[in-house]
Amino acid sequence: MAVNYVCRHCQMPLGSFQAFEVPEYKLGLHFLTPEERKRIIAYNSNGDVTVRVICEYCSQTLENHPELALLSNPLQ
Repeated sequence: MAVNYVCRHCQMPLGSFQAFEVPEYKLGLHFLTPEERKRIIAYNSNGDVTVRVICEYCSQTLENHPELALLSNPLQ
């Protein structure tokens, strides 16, 4: 089982590792509320986990242009 990190806006792969390397509590995922978990973490049928975060480029773009956050897909 792999844990894959991708940007929630541009879908750029940001990193991946095998789940047995790091337990979930070391990733800080246990601090998420159930609503945040549903929005951020996806469990794939093959057993992999996808964690949707924001890459540095998209983060800077949204910081410089906050009005883009009003769009459903601001940074395709």
